[in-house]
Amino acid sequence: MSLSILSALSEDLLVRVYEFLDPPCRKTWRLVSKEFHRVDSLSRTSITILRVEFLPVLLSKYPNLTSLDLSVCPKLDDDVVSRLALDDTVSTSRLKSLNLSRATAVRARGLETLARLCHALERVDVSHCWGFGDREAAGISVAAGLRELKMDKCLSLSDVGLARIVLGCSNLNKISLKWCMEISDLGIDLLCKKCKDLTSLDVSYLKITNDSIRSIALLPKLEVLDMVSCPLIDDDGLQYLENGSPSLQEIDVTRCDRVTLSSLVSIIRGHPDLQHLKASHCVSEVSVSFLQNIKALKHLKTLWIDGARVSDSSLLTLTSSCRALTDIGVSRCVDVSDIGMMGLARNCSNLKALNLACCGFVTDAAISAVAQSCLNLESLQLESCHLITEKGLQSLGCYSKRLQELDLTDCDGVNNRGLEYISKCSNLRRLKLGLCANISDKGVFHIGSKCSKLLELDLYRCAGFGDDGLAALSRGCKSLNRLIISYCGELTDTGIEQIRQLEHLSHLELRGLKNITGAGLAAIARGCKKLVYLDLKLCENIDDSGFWALAYFSRNLRQINLCNCSVSDTALCMLMSNLSRVQDVDLVHLNRVTVEGFEFALRACCNRLKKLKLLAPLRFLLSSELLEVLHARGCRIRWD
Repeated sequence: MSLSILSALSEDLLVRVYEFLDPPCRKTWRLVSKEFHRVDSLSRTSITILRVEFLPVLLSKYPNLTSLDLSVCPKLDDDVVSRLALDDTVSTSRLKSLNLSRATAVRARGLETLARLCHALERVDVSHCWGFGDREAAGISVAAGLRELKMDKCLSLSDVGLARIVLGCSNLNKISLKWCMEISDLGIDLLCKKCKDLTSLDVSYLKITNDSIRSIALLPKLEVLDMVSCPLIDDDGLQYLENGSPSLQEIDVTRCDRVTLSSLVSIIRGHPDLQHLKASHCVSEVSVSFLQNIKALKHLKTLWIDGARVSDSSLLTLTSSCRALTDIGVSRCVDVSDIGMMGLARNCSNLKALNLACCGFVTDAAISAVAQSCLNLESLQLESCHLITEKGLQSLGCYSKRLQELDLTDCDGVNNRGLEYISKCSNLRRLKLGLCANISDKGVFHIGSKCSKLLELDLYRCAGFGDDGLAALSRGCKSLNRLIISYCGELTDTGIEQIRQLEHLSHLELRGLKNITGAGLAAIARGCKKLVYLDLKLCENIDDSGFWALAYFSRNLRQINLCNCSVSDTALCMLMSNLSRVQDVDLVHLNRVTVEGFEFALRACCNRLKKLKLLAPLRFLLSSELLEVLHARGCRIRWD
């Protein structure tokens, strides 16, 4: 394209063209000319930064950023943030969203600096920052305009820190406190009194009592309440919600052991506009009262009652009343059979997601009925449904053209002919075939040749799967980003080397493959440059040549499992030194690595590790200085 033509295109027009491009095309776009590069700089609103040294330059280059993801930037700490604040070329005035998940080295000083630096900040994620405590919460509280805050598994956060946040950020409308084990009724009560605009609240796994539910019931705008596995909540607590939280549309009480159907009935009575009810593994059976009251929920879209005793007649009554259902979970409901499922298929033709895992009486007849009636089906979970055979899968291949996710884990009746039928579901994105003993390369070939859109594939312990099948997948499923082939004992370097064709692969599990060597791993490292997660546990025959290749080519790796591998001192040191983005490492039972080898390897990466697994005796053999540095940087060590 000549300069004269480029000059004739206005900046507004170029921006409109840019907005139609997907991310890979945008990357190419900005290399075409200075004009295109300028449009990219002005139009880009979100960025994920992998290396901390590029942070100031990129923030200066993209002045209109509204979303910044630093969750995979391993060397980020308070000092980096302080230097950023002193850089006059950096503009963060438009930033609204900040992801600091797993940024364990950013503490109170850094968080306060960021909160003051980003004046327009509305959303912050500090999940899995295990050192995030009350002082860090005080730093976050400076961001008075905060609307959404995610603090999952901030294990050091107590009611004191939560109080600082709610007093400083009273306009919060979404907050997640999942796994914040130090939060009690006192903190939840203050949260509910000060943040009246809350629309979404997650208190899953907290040891709060019914007093917290009484406080939550006073929230007038609450729409979503997640309280998975809250062991101290019972029916008396949920009774408060019958006449409280008038805007409630979604509630999840999965695995709340003290909750029974009586309290769910009270919630249903008080909220006729409820759209999503998730009560998996907390009710023993579906009662007549429940069935009578659920008829009032004309807008119910999601119903999870996994683990309950649900008779066919109950399922028929339920689905005939709630015809708007699009997501149903009845896994481990032992009484569900073909009769109930056929009725479900007739009544809920708009169904998009169905979980039938471990429903042992469901046969091909039920699957055929669902496939023929529910043409919008996108997700189907059939794990351990041992009566499903190729006949049911034939119906899925014929009718379920929108199916994107299929779980057939541990289904004895699945064979090669069944995979041939499944391959006709050309829109499949996720397929699980783990523990399917009757499939082989012949069946997998059909998947590889017809399911080109496949993103995730699980073939865990598929003994009949070998090199030819893996070659077919590597040729045909170029978009794969997640592949699990652990304990597929027939695989050798011949097949493993074909994985190099999967350029988009980010998650790879090779656990227990004893026939692969350094040559196979080297081929993967050279071809799969986007690998983020790699599991090599029990790959005992990989020598240092494979690990050297990994150190040189796999610079994007963030998590690696090397347990029971034959890596040497030198190779381990090279890996830990070169893999500049690695944050999570398992290093158990490395028989060729000495204490000195561990010491040098960990010193090479101690400023970026977030999680580390080591044998317990090393606690007393590694230097105390090294362990103190790891702890100071926010690294959690699991002593095995």
